[in-house]
Amino acid sequence: MPFEIQDLSGTFSVGDIAIALLLSFVLSAMIGWVYRFTHRNVSYSQSYVQTLVILGMLISLIMLVVGSNIARAFALVGALSVVRFRNAIKETRDVGFIFLVMGIGMAAGTRFYSLAIIAAVAICLIIVVMYRFNWFALNVQRQVVKVQVPPDGDRTAGLQDVLIRFTTEFELVSMESIRGGALTEIMYTVRMKKGVEPGGLIAALGEQNAGQKVTVLTGYDQTDL
Repeated sequence: MPFEIQDLSGTFSVGDIAIALLLSFVLSAMIGWVYRFTHRNVSYSQSYVQTLVILGMLISLIMLVVGSNIARAFALVGALSVVRFRNAIKETRDVGFIFLVMGIGMAAGTRFYSLAIIAAVAICLIIVVMYRFNWFALNVQRQVVKVQVPPDGDRTAGLQDVLIRFTTEFELVSMESIRGGALTEIMYTVRMKKGVEPGGLIAALGEQNAGQKVTVLTGYDQTDL
């Protein structure tokens, strides 16, 4: 039985490979710089941005391999289905950038070069405009207050009296027993009055909870908890 090696690379040239990979690299790198420029929170990860660039080139390579062959496409889906990712995405915005580089990589890999360039530039411009003009921002700033109190007696009334003095509104979020029942942690979301410093609120709450821990998180919507 003769054994022959079949070369399937005739469906695209070396130039096609070079253009697809180079274009996906340039556009993915541009997307990475836009992500870096518009990132607000404290969870910036260099490895994540590098992964965006790698992912864009990888998707472009995959599309070159798959081409219009349905059998290869199903084989690829089966092969990739065994991959499991353990890292959680901290921001929903990060998912959007992942899908963006995937779309650009698919367009470059299928040799829709104009589509890849126009789409990448247009979407990146929209992202920069939304960042620059702070679209859809909620101007109401809220804080999270966590107070640990001993389990003996009802101290919520005293805590609420303090919150009435220092805040314009507050809402009880949760009550949780911690340290094996030795303490109770109470969490509120609040809007502090103008001119009120978090330190003053912490000191007032400390007088009501027998010297246990008090935490005030300001700008919690801009950080990763």
